[in-house]
Amino acid sequence: MTTSHTPSLTLTVETERTAIVVRVAGDLDYESCDELVSTVDGQLAQWPRGGPALTALRLDFAGLGAVDSMGLSALLTIRRRTDAAAIDLRLDERPPALQRLLEITGSLEHLTAAFEDSHAGEQPGAG
Repeated sequence: MTTSHTPSLTLTVETERTAIVVRVAGDLDYESCDELVSTVDGQLAQWPRGGPALTALRLDFAGLGAVDSMGLSALLTIRRRTDAAAIDLRLDERPPALQRLLEITGSLEHLTAAFEDSHAGEQPGAG
């Protein structure tokens, strides 16, 4: 007997004048992390050219359940995408489990630094 497991992640996207807000509800794990990255990629690609510049991607984790190492990997991938697009990544309403994971892995500062701060100390042309 085979049971199928429906990923328990719900993403709700809202756009503001200069920001995209993705509300994350449910578990961010091995089964669902690709959905978050794909949603963010799609939203970044769809931002209208010629209008107000996109300045921030806000991930709202008020409804987050569990998060695992693949969820963290997804956040690091999203950080690379926002850095490449020169926009801020904001991790809003972090529940204790996410906060603890970010602190334990040493990724809290990297993921929550403002875009300008994330490149402090880098040499031009390095990378």
